[in-house]
Amino acid sequence: EQLVESGGGQMQAGGSLRLSCAASGRSFRNYDKGWFRQVPGKEREFVAVISRDGDSTNYKDSVKGRFTISRDNARNTVYLQMNNLKPEDTAVYYCAARSGGGIDYWGQGTQVTVSS
Repeated sequence: EQLVESGGGQMQAGGSLRLSCAASGRSFRNYDKGWFRQVPGKEREFVAVISRDGDSTNYKDSVKGRFTISRDNARNTVYLQMNNLKPEDTAVYYCAARSGGGIDYWGQGTQVTVSS
């Protein structure tokens, strides 16, 4: 499965962005989908995950109440709505697909930059 992110960009603190991740292939519904982020010199970190049927979500503590993950299985797309952005949200955001314990596929990443 190929994952392609879009929607990144520059934003002032307090603003909003919506990231999209479009998946190719016929097996979109078979994967949990997640968002991760990474800044230079640090490990990639978990941000949010949504189950394959969309009924269950989980978030990194620091984004709870600000970020919302959702998916549209008919469009093979997963979204990350990011509100009240903070400078510490600045990172490259990656979409991921998981069928079992580990990540099966990664997207290429999209840069999000939040200025104070």
